[in-house]
Amino acid sequence: MVNVAGHVVRWGVAQAPFPHERESGDRYVVQPCADGLLLAAVDGTGHGTEAAIAATMAAATLRSFAHESPIALVLRCHEELKGTRGAVMTVVFLHLSNRTLTWLGVGNVEAVVCHAIGGMTTVDRALLRAGVIGYQLPVLRSEMLPLNLHDTVILATDGVKPGFEETLDLTGDPQSIADDILARYGGGVDDALVLVARYLGRDATESPATA
Repeated sequence: MVNVAGHVVRWGVAQAPFPHERESGDRYVVQPCADGLLLAAVDGTGHGTEAAIAATMAAATLRSFAHESPIALVLRCHEELKGTRGAVMTVVFLHLSNRTLTWLGVGNVEAVVCHAIGGMTTVDRALLRAGVIGYQLPVLRSEMLPLNLHDTVILATDGVKPGFEETLDLTGDPQSIADDILARYGGGVDDALVLVARYLGRDATESPATA
């Protein structure tokens, strides 16, 4: 859980490497800063050590410059990853002060935000643009959405089969949701990572902490 200026976000992550690999080529970022909270899932091209190197470099760059816009972050990562295998990623910034969400995806890291209102659930999906960060970028355009109380953001790399959002049970906590998605949709065909974050609103009684 993170507390940013009294705004609470609970999160969880589940991941598994490609079978027979020692480490995953996927990385995640949950980085608070003065203006809000940066979430990201990064998938290094391929799998194994070289993919992990690229993904680790990208994640470190994202953490260091989390206060910058998603477009600026992707441009920074593009420069950093030149000469590596490259990576794909989706970055999501939660502007907690004004209750908005801005996201940008390059490659096939899925991102959805689930709105649970009045017993009904609606889903918004990030528009993903083809490209590989470190090699060739598409035209970069970020999108902004409202961030509502109890919205749940889910990011999943391509080792997670599509369609996971169609059978979601949002009654659990973010960690149990991430574990369930990985268990049911992790196909074993690539590294797999699921990052789930839920906005819980303001709570001045919570002390800053990280899950």
